Amino acid sequence: MISQEYCQKLAVYHSLMNQQLYSACEKLSDNERKEDNKLFFKSIHGTLNHLLFGDIAWLSRFLQKENEIPDIGQELYSDYYDLWQARKEWDQKLLDWSATVEHEWLASDFTFTSKVDQSTRTRPAWLLVSHLFNHGTHHRGQLTTILSQYDIDYGVTDIPFLIVE
Repeated sequence: MISQEYCQKLAVYHSLMNQQLYSACEKLSDNERKEDNKLFFKSIHGTLNHLLFGDIAWLSRFLQKENEIPDIGQELYSDYYDLWQARKEWDQKLLDWSATVEHEWLASDFTFTSKVDQSTRTRPAWLLVSHLFNHGTHHRGQLTTILSQYDIDYGVTDIPFLIVE
């Protein structure tokens, strides 16, 4: 099982990587960011949008604010800089949440309704938190592949080099 410290460290990593990738993506034109690169969410912009959606969905559930979850597939922000600003705000919310998450909550079962298939499921809370962070890593990996193809340096991505005690 994971701990509050794990959540805090991964929230810091999550935020650092998001900022690194947005800074790297800023080197591209808006057309390049919105070009269909055959990603699951088509473009860099679409993938960044989906990453934000995922974090909003999971964190809203964890904060018992499911009514704040947008519809899946919706473009949250068409403007890159508006998307980036929202990303920063939600990263801060995740950092704040990780500082208060309790062991008892992580050890409990959590029931949620999926926006993907409208099914209600119950899973261990710690597993869903792990999914939130893993989901971000998965899609950021797709973005680093595309950025490499544009010959853009996105920086170091390894946790031991980014998270220093």
